[in-house]
Amino acid sequence: MSSDVHDSDSGFFGPLPHFSDEINHNIVKSEIEGGVYINDLSEGSKLEIKTENRFYRLKVCSGGEAIICGHPEFCPQPVTVKIHGSSWGGSMLKVAFIGRGMHLEFRHPVHKVITTSPIVDIRSVK
Repeated sequence: MSSDVHDSDSGFFGPLPHFSDEINHNIVKSEIEGGVYINDLSEGSKLEIKTENRFYRLKVCSGGEAIICGHPEFCPQPVTVKIHGSSWGGSMLKVAFIGRGMHLEFRHPVHKVITTSPIVDIRSVK
């Protein structure tokens, strides 16, 4: 397979040679399990995000910001945060992505960076 991300012969994406097998596996897994890029959502879109420990409600604002609530300590009432993206529990972040099986990371105005437990489900709501 070539060193490109996309293999033009098969039409499939291939592993990135400068990433470990574990990282390549996690990237593929995130694509299979699904998720959403916050920048692809229109302002005002609403999501319900169920993690292993909590249930969050999120309303998309502009510029990667969102209003979130659902944690009894960090956001018992709606608060505006900056969505960083999702990780697999380490330092590698899939920017602006909210993905199943991943940990949502956002910047709270008071508590700074918050990382959730793994996301179990994501739903768009009216």
